[in-house]
Amino acid sequence: MATTKKYTVTLPEELAEEIRTQVGPGEFSRYVAQAIRLKREQDQLAEFVDRWEVEYGPVPDDAMAQAEEELRELHHRHAERRNPPEPMAKAS
Repeated sequence: MATTKKYTVTLPEELAEEIRTQVGPGEFSRYVAQAIRLKREQDQLAEFVDRWEVEYGPVPDDAMAQAEEELRELHHRHAERRNPPEPMAKAS
């Protein structure tokens, strides 16, 4: 199990209460830790892309458009998993 340490952070009250309501009791810290981990991964990816572009030049527009389309499709699939369509009623 990972070692944990308690920290004090300041968050906008409305945001913190929305999260607490969404995740339920006892899950707030886990949610915040996951959000920080995701942000850290995004920052590391941005640094990688910056280094890559210095070495190889900017990503071509067509490749960027294809990547953006794939990302939209992934978001759509994840949204469907979170909110599956209602089963159709059987005709009698």
